[in-house]
Amino acid sequence: MRAFLTLAAGALAIGFWVYAVVDCALTDARRARGIPKGAWVVVILLLNIIGGALWFIVGKDRSDGKGGGRVDVAPDDDPTFLRRIATDAEQEERIRKLEKEISDLDDDSPNT
Repeated sequence: MRAFLTLAAGALAIGFWVYAVVDCALTDARRARGIPKGAWVVVILLLNIIGGALWFIVGKDRSDGKGGGRVDVAPDDDPTFLRRIATDAEQEERIRKLEKEISDLDDDSPNT
């Protein structure tokens, strides 16, 4: 039983290590923090589990690049989202005004 647990722990450790190397290699270089992405790959390869943990905790920027580096921002706290809502509301108001003008013009036209 002890051998099975040791084997399972080793398999999990190797799986985590491989996942960390692949994740680092496939992540955009602009999202690597601290040191260049190539250096992170070397750190993960040399330090195994500790290197992988460092990559996920310190090295990888978890933002999507759209929110200004903020992670898990509520929509009402996201300035980009709020600007888009204001722009959408302005566009809808312009559309309403144009529709009203067209309707007024249709009402003023003589019936032929």
